[in-house]
Amino acid sequence: MVTVIVEFELPQPISNSQARDIFLSTAPKYQGMPGLIRKYYVVHPNGTKAGGIYLWQSRQDAERLYTEEWKAFVRGKYGCDPTLIYLETPVIVDNVSNEILSDAP
Repeated sequence: MVTVIVEFELPQPISNSQARDIFLSTAPKYQGMPGLIRKYYVVHPNGTKAGGIYLWQSRQDAERLYTEEWKAFVRGKYGCDPTLIYLETPVIVDNVSNEILSDAP
């Protein structure tokens, strides 16, 4: 599994309420996306940065999303280019489902 942290600086600070409204407008696009296990929308407490934390089944799945077209969408929606950090995710503790998930050896 792979976690990708996406972050972008906003042209002007937004409130948590504004962030929620913006994020809800794009959330349906990620439902049922192949390889995406979970996505968290995030905003910094001071409202100057926002982004997402994505959990993918594989890096290939993630890279199918983060295309130049997707980056242009982010640029158009938020006014700046995103930064992406890829992290291997060998183990997950899920307290909602009461599971410990791991990549196959």
